[in-house]
Formats: sequence, C-alpha cells, structure tokens
Amino acid sequence: MRTQLMEMLEERKEEMIQIRRYLHKNPELSFKEEKTAQYIADFYQGKDVEVQTNVGNGYGIIVTVIGDKPGKTIGLRADFDALPIVEQTYVPFKSKNEGTMHACGHDGHTAYLLVLADCLIQLKSELAGTIKIIHQHAEETPPGGAKSIVESGVLDDLDAIFGIHLFPTNPAGDVGYRSGYAMAGRTYFKLDIQGVGGHGSSPHMANDAIVAASHFVTAAQTIISRRLDPFEMGVVTIGSFDGKGSFNVIKDNVELEGDVRYMTEETQQLIGKEIHHIVKGIETEFDVVCELTYTKDYPPLYNDPKITAEVKASLESMNDLNKVVEYPMVSGSEDFSYYAAKIPGCFFYIGCKPKGVEKAYFNHHPKFDIDEDALLIAAKSVGQVVCSYFEQ
Repeated sequence: MRTQLMEMLEERKEEMIQIRRYLHKNPELSFKEEKTAQYIADFYQGKDVEVQTNVGNGYGIIVTVIGDKPGKTIGLRADFDALPIVEQTYVPFKSKNEGTMHACGHDGHTAYLLVLADCLIQLKSELAGTIKIIHQHAEETPPGGAKSIVESGVLDDLDAIFGIHLFPTNPAGDVGYRSGYAMAGRTYFKLDIQGVGGHGSSPHMANDAIVAASHFVTAAQTIISRRLDPFEMGVVTIGSFDGKGSFNVIKDNVELEGDVRYMTEETQQLIGKEIHHIVKGIETEFDVVCELTYTKDYPPLYNDPKITAEVKASLESMNDLNKVVEYPMVSGSEDFSYYAAKIPGCFFYIGCKPKGVEKAYFNHHPKFDIDEDALLIAAKSVGQVVCSYFEQ
C-alpha cells in the first residue's frame, strides 16, 4: 500500500498545486468559509465515503474512509480559513478578495489533504482501519473550530490524530517535530480603565486614566521578569493602547488589549492571577474603575511522546526528505491543541521556504509565500505516517 500511495501522490503533484492556487485566489475569513467548504464537499462527490458537513460551530467537514480490513481509527486534520490581511505578493493567483489572504498556508494544508484523502479512498481495499479526514474551519479566530468539533463527539472513536503546518523557516524537504509541549497556549485580555477627566492644568481635580494604563503596561511586564520561573516560557503583550485625546485634556477612559502566551496550564494560571492582582492595585492606587476581560483562547499543544517518537522514526525512514529535525518550542498557538488534549497525536512541521530567498517572510505576513514542492512533501509525509501507524 505504501508504495502504491507514494506513486499516486507523485502523479498528482500538479493537481495539489492547482488546488492550492485556486484556494489562495479565493480566500475566506474564519466562520465565513461557505464557498471554500462547498468546494471541499464537492471534491468528495461520488466517492465511496461518508461526508458530514457543518460540523461544529461553522463549516467543518468530516470525511470518513472505512478500509476493507479491520483496524484502528485515526484522524487527519487540515484547516482552511484565511486571514484579514491585504496581500502584497505578486503571484498570478493573488487573492481576488481584497483584505483577505491565505497568509498562513491553510490553502496548502487543504490542497495536500484533499489529494491524499482521495488516494487513500482508492486504496480502501488495502486499508486496515478507518481514517477520518477533518477539514476544519476557523483556526485563526477564537473560539476556533477545533473545540466545537471535539465537543460534537464525532471524533470520540479516534485512537490517534495527526496534523501538519507549513513553516517557511526551513526549505521544502525538511520536516520538523517536537515531543511533549510543542506550541504555546494563548489568552486574550482587554482592560477598560475609567478615571475622571479634567483640564491639563488641574491634575489634582482628575484621575488620569492614561497614567493608570501606563502603569499597567509597565507592571504587567514584571510578571514575566519577577514572578515566572526563568526556565518557564511566558509572554505578555500589550497590542493596543487606545487613549487618544487632546493635548491639554486629562483622559478619563483608556482601553488596552493584549494577549498572554505560555507552555503549561500552571504558567497560564500564575500569569492570570498576577494580572488580576495588578488591576486591583491600579484601582486602589489611582482611584479608577477597571473592567478586565480575560479569556482563554487555545490551550498549549501537547504532542504525545510515544506517537511522536513513532512519527519521527517513520519520517526518518523516508527517502524523499532532506532531514528530520527537532524543532524548539513554538510560541505561536494552534487550535489543534484541542484535539491533542483529548486524543493522542502528533502535530509536525513541513518546511516550505521559497527557493532562492535568504530569509522568507513568516506566516501572517502580507508577503508570505511557499515553495509548492512542500505540498507533495506534506502529502507523502502524512501518508508515510498513516501507513506506519496501521502497520504497527
């Protein structure tokens, strides 16, 4: 089966590229991927599979491929939403939806998985088990699509789950892995500070919201430097400080927004506790009223060590790869973490650095692009993992 699968994927490389380019040209934002979902569902029309649409809290699609031989059940996941970014590339298949762009590689994720799934469908007679193909909506925007798909119960029968992400840090042909905690969890926060406005000449008659907010910005950074174990990973970012007013007016209201990144739930709880303490102290010190919204988005992504070791060994046995490298922890977040929290699995990385560039634009950049050779590498790598898992 493995040999047949790899040959089939080789023959369909150009098809993967064309699917990726179509999706890149027609991106849709999280929870609005109606046409993309229809495109995916149409791809499976007439094939010998069960297709479930509108799974979870949006346009999620689950395609069940039941092999002719008994065995375990695994999941393969790819996301298909785009980002609210104005594309600045010069490719002929540039986004035609102004202000929306596939700047994170989800077009490539979907393209490789569609073709891989079709090849696996054709090899059902050789397949000893069941595969659920998970085309997931809304990875980019909390609460995301993964959590709702997990909560739907449609994946309760999975024994393992696998996913990949295209990263331009390495060239096509390099594959990365990380056992244990691999990607950071994320929490969103918003702080609204209500003071008392006044004239710039009479600060004693006002309670300056800008001064209070500025104190929060500084104090929040001490959580990482003075409360967090130096060997633990944590980041507090203030991404928005909305305090614009007039030069001689003491501002009565300021709104801050930011996020917190962490690798363990214990770190998340510590940072959250300290932020709440700081906010209470600001209310007392500056005589202002604070309203804090503190919402956990995605948990840290944990790769099952046993399955990750098996994935590593399987990938290292491939002739198609340049190298299999251990990645450091990634401070970005991924809602694949919701699957991995419930189902033993492995989420690994496919190099896609464009040829001829010294340093590629990273994911979420308006000039993000990929080496499309990475699509075949992704399909073969995941196909290899699937074959190895069922053989075991």
